[in-house]
Amino acid sequence: MTLRPLFVTHLYEATLAGDKGFDAFNAELEDACRMIADEDRAGRAWAKQHGYAGYTSYASLDDLPMRATVFEDLKKKLDKHAAAFARDLMLDLDGKKLRLDSLWINILKPGGAHSGHIHPHSVLSGTIYISTPPGASALKLEDPRLAMMMAAPLREADAPQDRQPFVYIAPRAGTVLMWESWLRHEVPANAAKAERISVSFNYGWR
Repeated sequence: MTLRPLFVTHLYEATLAGDKGFDAFNAELEDACRMIADEDRAGRAWAKQHGYAGYTSYASLDDLPMRATVFEDLKKKLDKHAAAFARDLMLDLDGKKLRLDSLWINILKPGGAHSGHIHPHSVLSGTIYISTPPGASALKLEDPRLAMMMAAPLREADAPQDRQPFVYIAPRAGTVLMWESWLRHEVPANAAKAERISVSFNYGWR
């Protein structure tokens, strides 16, 4: 018999940790995230109103690369990874480009979580991880077919990753994860005793 993997969902994974000067770059990113979090009253208010345990600039700021040069440097690095992922997916961009539409800070306190969601109106989405203390939340990815498996039995506990309904990826500082924006994902409760810091992003096609 023959088994063919059809409609495969790709997760792009890379790291900046091997880049020259990464430690200084990552420290500067963390300082910039904390500085902006301290100054962004609207972002803190939005997080409190929406039950986000920590801080996010998602709904308050859309100009991080203009606020600190380290975010402009980050954008240049992410652009290269997004282009590589688009090539892997064999996307026909028809002469257009994938462009960074949004970039936002996430500082998740101990016990904080982010429920399952997708990123509408984007092509690629992802996160770069800046601080992942011991016990920090993994990224939980959901099989996009899950809602249609009405009568399917559970998978065996030792089933390989590509047959599991959920996959957990535990990132480290410098990890870049990227996926197609329709892929549902979430951040389980942060079991670390310190804050988990990341910067998320979307790429649109235009």
